[in-house]
Amino acid sequence: MSISDYEAVIGLEVHTELKTESKIFCACSTRFGAPPNTQCCPVCLGLPGALPVLNRRAVELAVMAGLALGCTVKQNSRFDRKQYFYPDLPKAYQISQGDAPICEGGHLSILCEDGTEREIGIARIHMEEDAGKLIHTREGTLIDCNRCGVPLIEIVSLPDLRSGAEAAAYLKALRGVLVACKISDCRMQEGQFRCDVNISVRKKGSAEMGVRTEIKNVNSFAFVEKAIQYEIGRQTALLDQGETVRSETRRYDSVGGKTVRMRIKERAEDYRYLTETDLLPLRLHDAEVERLRSLLPELPEERVERLMSEYHVSRPDAKRLSGDERLLSYFEAVAKGTDYPLLSCHLILTELLRFSGGENFEPVISPEHLSELCQLAGEQVINSATVKKLLLRLMKEDFSPRECVVSEELWQIRERDALLPLVEDVLEEMPGAVLDYRKGKTAALRALQGKLMAKSVGRADPELGEVLLLELLQGGK
Repeated sequence: MSISDYEAVIGLEVHTELKTESKIFCACSTRFGAPPNTQCCPVCLGLPGALPVLNRRAVELAVMAGLALGCTVKQNSRFDRKQYFYPDLPKAYQISQGDAPICEGGHLSILCEDGTEREIGIARIHMEEDAGKLIHTREGTLIDCNRCGVPLIEIVSLPDLRSGAEAAAYLKALRGVLVACKISDCRMQEGQFRCDVNISVRKKGSAEMGVRTEIKNVNSFAFVEKAIQYEIGRQTALLDQGETVRSETRRYDSVGGKTVRMRIKERAEDYRYLTETDLLPLRLHDAEVERLRSLLPELPEERVERLMSEYHVSRPDAKRLSGDERLLSYFEAVAKGTDYPLLSCHLILTELLRFSGGENFEPVISPEHLSELCQLAGEQVINSATVKKLLLRLMKEDFSPRECVVSEELWQIRERDALLPLVEDVLEEMPGAVLDYRKGKTAALRALQGKLMAKSVGRADPELGEVLLLELLQGGK
């Protein structure tokens, strides 16, 4: 059987650090990059007699995340002790939420590669504390407890994803919502936004789930997509050979481009949740939930509708723009400075994104200069070839496109009398192409057009140039 005879069933568990100044159960700072073990207290370290105190702002942000994702916010939830071996948590258990999470249900719409949209279900959102960081050296293993107790929400999707590309699209859309609502900065390089991938493979049309493997702590959109692609291939190959896929935890090796086994899951993990007796049950009043709902900013889906209405961009383009805060801000800054917002959208999504690099959009041209370039192109002062040349130059230099067009005489030749002599010269210099065209080889016209653009140093109006070429070719001159 081929890989096309199978389908993947994928669910993601996304861990997101909340944007608070202090930790979830104490007043220690959450600032990233401090010297090791300088942002700790007896609560972080789980010392005997230290009592946790719940951070109100962390609860508010968790509720806002649930509201933004269409979840049901539970009036009653509680915290539990997740009993598990945590070498990077000094108290050897994690305060989390077991069967009484703060939010349940929900959904998120994603844009697929073919331009269609899919709705991915969200099972639950629960609050918990982050663990510390282990640093492995030749001499031994060190621990930095600065991250212990940083507030997290875990957003658990339903197993509705079917490919690495869909998983990456889901993560991008999810990050867009969380950043837009200022729930988290989602800096993946700082571990603020990372996920565990649960994946199994089954024959297409089968309702039976395959054996699930878990890929731990992936913190890159590209790595998530590559890890899933590799794992689909690995599991499919095993099934094709009549072998059994084992339930195990794996990690992604970005150097080798493959997943690597960490440990076998001989049986279902039993975390032995116990009610956290040092914290009271969490009760939310309807009025408080509605107050937090009123604080939500414009959500990505609302932005899509506004972009379509205000700038007349297509829905797929509006989805791409609305999913990234910096990309959206840049587009709107450019669009407001030109009469041709559709052209600015096209240049940003097709040209600038290719040069941005990384997983966060980084503008390489000032919005003022791109607006100016779009205006020149929209007014047909310059043609598409000149637009691309100036775009490449603007990525390296800082100059006014309008002043450059004037000083270097780059404006488009749109006058018939000015362009006609160049067309006549092209026909004289390429008699073979003229003869080919008149014999019915219409592809020769492209060669003549290319010669005309070269002769005019890219300044000829392509449409007028084609009209004049056809007139002379068909007129027999």
